[in-house]
Amino acid sequence: MRTDLMKPAKVKAANFCVYQERTQQEVRDKLYALGLFRDEVEQTLSELISENFVNEERFAIAFANGRFKLKHWGKTKIGYELKKRKISRYCIDKALKGISASDYENTISSLIEKKSKGIDVTSPFVRQKIAAYLIAKGYEPDLVWRRIETLLDQS
Repeated sequence: MRTDLMKPAKVKAANFCVYQERTQQEVRDKLYALGLFRDEVEQTLSELISENFVNEERFAIAFANGRFKLKHWGKTKIGYELKKRKISRYCIDKALKGISASDYENTISSLIEKKSKGIDVTSPFVRQKIAAYLIAKGYEPDLVWRRIETLLDQS
């Protein structure tokens, strides 16, 4: 092992993690980019995990909350993106459970209202377009259609 290269790489990787939450894969890629070999990368990553610089559960929760609150993504899209980042099923489930059901419903309702403002919502094509928009944002189709029917039939 080349400890002369590992120590500065560990410091750089720790600073990389302090800036924002990172996945193990992102840190692993960073360590490889810094010139470490496989065993050195795994040892350094292990140390960063034990020192709590890298925590995938914390990353998943922060990612889910950020995407939901800032980008108004649904649980399906958030789960897919976390899976793409190689996050464990346990961490994904925990992150998605952290999204409050009432906030989720309210967000769906506000997105429907925002999309339907100033248009004729009696047309089935308009309802289809609103549903497609929400489903593309990662909301569950059955939930979307239920909310569309209750909200737009009240109008």
